[in-house]
Amino acid sequence: MSAEDKALLRDRSLGAVMGAFIGDALGVGPHWYYDLDQLVHDYGPWIDGYTQAKVGRYHEHLCPGQSSQSGVILELMLRSLVEKGAYDEADFCQRLDQDLFPLLDGTPMNGPGGYTSQSIRDAWRKRVIEGLPWGSIAGNADNTEAVERIIPIAIRYALRPSELARAVIANTSLTQNDGTVLAMTAAYGSVLGMLIEGHRLDEKISEKLLMRVKAGVLPFHTITKGKLEAPDKNQKENRVDGVFPSPDALLTPSNIARAANDPAISIEPASKVGLLYGLPCAVYHQFPAAYYLAARFSNDFESAVLHAINGGGQNLSRAMLSGTLAGAMVGLSGIPERFIAGLDRADSLLGLANQLVDDMLA
Repeated sequence: MSAEDKALLRDRSLGAVMGAFIGDALGVGPHWYYDLDQLVHDYGPWIDGYTQAKVGRYHEHLCPGQSSQSGVILELMLRSLVEKGAYDEADFCQRLDQDLFPLLDGTPMNGPGGYTSQSIRDAWRKRVIEGLPWGSIAGNADNTEAVERIIPIAIRYALRPSELARAVIANTSLTQNDGTVLAMTAAYGSVLGMLIEGHRLDEKISEKLLMRVKAGVLPFHTITKGKLEAPDKNQKENRVDGVFPSPDALLTPSNIARAANDPAISIEPASKVGLLYGLPCAVYHQFPAAYYLAARFSNDFESAVLHAINGGGQNLSRAMLSGTLAGAMVGLSGIPERFIAGLDRADSLLGLANQLVDDMLA
């Protein structure tokens, strides 16, 4: 790999990491407004930066630019990867046991970051109260809690997509066991890995992902040929244990990217994509909206994250996921400086991100 290619890879990787932290911090003020008129009443017609949460809201004690608990856990993962040099499940679990769980009490509105998600509350209860071992505490929450923390894993193993998929699935399975959540999270991680490699989030990306499925690199089941044509008449189905039963989660990104760039399909303003795909927390609402915003604003990080935030609902997760993808495409160099300057402990996070890339390139 040439020095220029390495520099571009670093820029994309740093953009993805910082895009995640920026999206998270942008959401702590206006998080979870399902009454969109109230959102406008409290913050005006357009939120354009970090804000303070109103009294009684989810993160009222945080200052603008600080991380929610999603960002806290994201940093735990990033530190684990950097300090161990690779994904080390035992180390990450130990960090949750020692650095997060003692700060929780099982209630939603408590703990670092001001709010604890359902899947983390379930994991805390099973681990701390019931004393169950890791590997026995995953629940069926369908939120995006796991995908928010696997972002550094996908970046660390972007050049080794098979290892990426295995590590993402293993880490997600610690707290979430729903098959749809696992498949969609693995797909998001695989898409992110391809963006780090230098591919674009466009209508061709799913075809590239399916080529990796057929090569045995990604653990999804498919029997179609080429561009999803019918299989041969006498083709037998080869089922493999541990493989997701369909490639549908890999097909979604291209379909949405095509829609985002189709002049006959209009979502104006783009923040309304949250209403189209759904304002709630579930992965099947969040992933499509994030893909849409990242594909539509593939060269405009600011528009991607701000439309995510101004859409209301679970806008923090939407901004984290779209910010990661958009950040991977524009690179750190394409993120407006004001988002870095206003982010709490940005220098420390950038230092960790650079170490992550050093390990990727070693």
